[in-house]
Amino acid sequence: MPSSVMADPPPIVVDARGHRCPVPTLRLRKALQGLGSGDRVTLIADDPMARIDVPHFISQVGAGLIERREDGKDLIFLVEKG
Repeated sequence: MPSSVMADPPPIVVDARGHRCPVPTLRLRKALQGLGSGDRVTLIADDPMARIDVPHFISQVGAGLIERREDGKDLIFLVEKG
């Protein structure tokens, strides 16, 4: 019998575009609450204040900012739960 291969769980994406701070950070907090250590969440926001608020929040909760990039007006953060 062939062994079954478990696929990686689908990535969690929090789309907070169209919302102003602190909503993107609050949505990220909620997404991280249900995860285990090492799990990752992608946050997409378009509020310029997220450039400051999200990294500050991440450092406060002991998570890791794996990647931050911009795509037009979108700010994309890849966050790993600590």
